[in-house]
Amino acid sequence: MAQPLMPHATASWMVDSTSLSFEQIAEFCGLHILEVQAIADDTAATKLTGRDPIRAHEVTQEEVDKAQADPNYRMQMVKGPEQVRRTKGPRYTPVSKRQDKPDGIAWIIRNHPEITDGAISLLIGTTRTTIAAIRDKSHWNMANITPKDPVTLGLTTQRELDAAVAKAAKAAGIEAPTSDPRLEGDREALIGQLRAEREQAARDLAAGIAPKSQADALFDPFRR
Repeated sequence: MAQPLMPHATASWMVDSTSLSFEQIAEFCGLHILEVQAIADDTAATKLTGRDPIRAHEVTQEEVDKAQADPNYRMQMVKGPEQVRRTKGPRYTPVSKRQDKPDGIAWIIRNHPEITDGAISLLIGTTRTTIAAIRDKSHWNMANITPKDPVTLGLTTQRELDAAVAKAAKAAGIEAPTSDPRLEGDREALIGQLRAEREQAARDLAAGIAPKSQADALFDPFRR
């Protein structure tokens, strides 16, 4: 399915400007629902400037209105942006996040040893020399490297990591997990909590009760 040219910025705009559910925003933008939650909670690595997909002619106002009226409706893009794909070389990582790369590499090596150095290089945007040094613990800063989830660090997305794990598992002849084990216990609870908060905000607004805090206002489905 086609995705917006700037999915995170588009998700930020939808969180701030519509009453769409996190599930609808995540589906349209090609993000994980927890990434959308992070954007809504302002806990993302950087403060995003929203990008209006309606003005960008990626979706119509009618599609957004349909989705706001029906939580089960999934919006369709008017057109997909022209994708510029890398043919070789590591991914670009902002300077502010480059110091986190060794931690992300160490996490992948520890939790998914089946992923090849070449796949890690493309996923994190690093060199095979660095990966090899972390594997054999000869990295110059090894004493300060702590394995950390590269998705949490903002070095890659959950979908890209899941795809790399599935591909490596298939190549190794092992069964890939059907879902991220870190999210298995709390995924449904999180979705239920978010839905309950949005429904309560709607009831309060209908009753003329102002949101208790700015955090409550975030889940107000009638705000624009």
